[in-house]
Amino acid sequence: MLHLLNEQPLVADLFGYPAPGDVTVACTNVRGTTGKRPVWADHTNSIFYFPWTQIRFLEVPPDLSAPPPPPDGSTAIALREPADEADLEIDEDFLRRVRDV
Repeated sequence: MLHLLNEQPLVADLFGYPAPGDVTVACTNVRGTTGKRPVWADHTNSIFYFPWTQIRFLEVPPDLSAPPPPPDGSTAIALREPADEADLEIDEDFLRRVRDV
């Protein structure tokens, strides 16, 4: 689903996952959430390019029948190790300053 700025969400078929350097999202089979063709699209099977500046976010639902895509080394987010219990302790001095404000 493409969630555009100041527009209703659109359902579309992506050609692939966007890369970090992409300035547009390329898709086809654009339709509304009800399945109808948008009034501005002459043919739903055309290729559409939406600039990232006009997209609030891109929602890609998981395909439950397929395994998750392998993470790409350039786009993967490094996970931190779990924090120690000592790191999770509340700093009393910080809490006092917050209460004073």
